[in-house]
Amino acid sequence: MMLSDNMRGALLMMGGMAAFTFNDACMKALSGEVPFFQALFLRGVGTIIFLFALALMLGGLRWRFPLRDWGLTVVRTLAEIGAAYFFITALFHAKLANVTAIIQAIPLSVTLAGALFLGERVGWRRWTAILIGFSGVLLIVRPGTEGFTIYSVYALIAVAFVTLRDLVTRRLSTAVPSMTVALVAAIGVTLFAGIGAAGGTWVAMSGASVLKLAGATGFIIGGYLFSVMAMRVGEVAVVAPFRYTALIWALGLGALVFGEWPSGLTLVGAAIVVGTGVYTFYRERRLGQQAGPVPLRMR
Repeated sequence: MMLSDNMRGALLMMGGMAAFTFNDACMKALSGEVPFFQALFLRGVGTIIFLFALALMLGGLRWRFPLRDWGLTVVRTLAEIGAAYFFITALFHAKLANVTAIIQAIPLSVTLAGALFLGERVGWRRWTAILIGFSGVLLIVRPGTEGFTIYSVYALIAVAFVTLRDLVTRRLSTAVPSMTVALVAAIGVTLFAGIGAAGGTWVAMSGASVLKLAGATGFIIGGYLFSVMAMRVGEVAVVAPFRYTALIWALGLGALVFGEWPSGLTLVGAAIVVGTGVYTFYRERRLGQQAGPVPLRMR
């Protein structure tokens, strides 16, 4: 049976989200074995080598572009560093499914920030979806309750940094190659981790730890490839909602690997966030909006 472009795009997006979530699980599994900065630095080195080799093969590297774009690229890289630090720190200490569920609010936060800071038009239906979606986030985080921790706040801060990253990405001109942006971000995160690792303690890694780190590196590279291929094959408005399948993988891996299962309120909150996010994509499609490029993530 021949698959349509949208069907292939959906399958690729689901594959990309599975790869990203398996990367998250590998990094979380390292939390009790390898210091945070050491793990982030070593994963970053592997990612840089891959991205650089891929860029050379595709001829996608170019360093001469306007000073304004260089400024935006630097800001984007700083946002990527903040997102990586807060997301992985939350991942090391909180439940995989909870952190993943909070991160699913990114499409809503990007739509909100685009309206507030870029003057993008958002109708009352999407405003309503955004408000309902963030009420779902509050159900996941539940501030003031016994289950609330600082790492829930860290996950929210990661959402803010990713939102900033995506808004800056929208402001980049077409003169800036995507591979250059991705490679600069990877170098920035790795340098940040290297500075942190230099001032901390390094540990000798066991064979199991090396395998987990290699798995994290391989999975995040796979996530990059699949997600980019998905957006090139299918329509963005059709393919993008399948990013929420990451939550299914996170629930399964959290239960099977880490013995974690989120509370009923967390599941209700996650369902609200996903539902409102899908509706937001649907409204954008109906309004015929042009979707911006999907940035590569250095998670």
